[in-house]
Amino acid sequence: MTVVKSTLPEEALGVTGTALQDTLVDLLGLSLIGKQAHWNIVGPRFRSIHLQLDEVVATARGHSDTVAERASALGVPPDGRPETIAATFALPGTKDGWLRDTEVVELMVSALGTAVDRLRERIDATEKADPVTQDLLITVTADLEKQRWMFQAENQPRDDASS
Repeated sequence: MTVVKSTLPEEALGVTGTALQDTLVDLLGLSLIGKQAHWNIVGPRFRSIHLQLDEVVATARGHSDTVAERASALGVPPDGRPETIAATFALPGTKDGWLRDTEVVELMVSALGTAVDRLRERIDATEKADPVTQDLLITVTADLEKQRWMFQAENQPRDDASS
């Protein structure tokens, strides 16, 4: 079997490989949270949040592919198997059954916030180990922060006095 050889020194590869694998798990899990909420949301803001969840899922899935391919390019086989995700996933998840639109907004703000916090730790860890991977993680973080902001904006109380 041919093994892809990394251009990184062994220690840097360990740090980078861990950062990429953990990010892959977070992104795949985030896409599953998004779809679960997408299928089960109910409430007056159903349509807008339903569509917004599709954006989160597309973002997470797109970045998961890029993250996995970066790992492969460095000689680290990415592991996106369901059992790996189930065993190592650490973001807040959905409850069973129907979800009120307000619950979905709170869930997504929390899950995206946790993902961003974890990514920021990986950004710090990869600064010297692999600036190329760090740059990728910065891009992922920016996109997830944008999604979190959009859900936070959904969660603001309505100001009926100005209507």
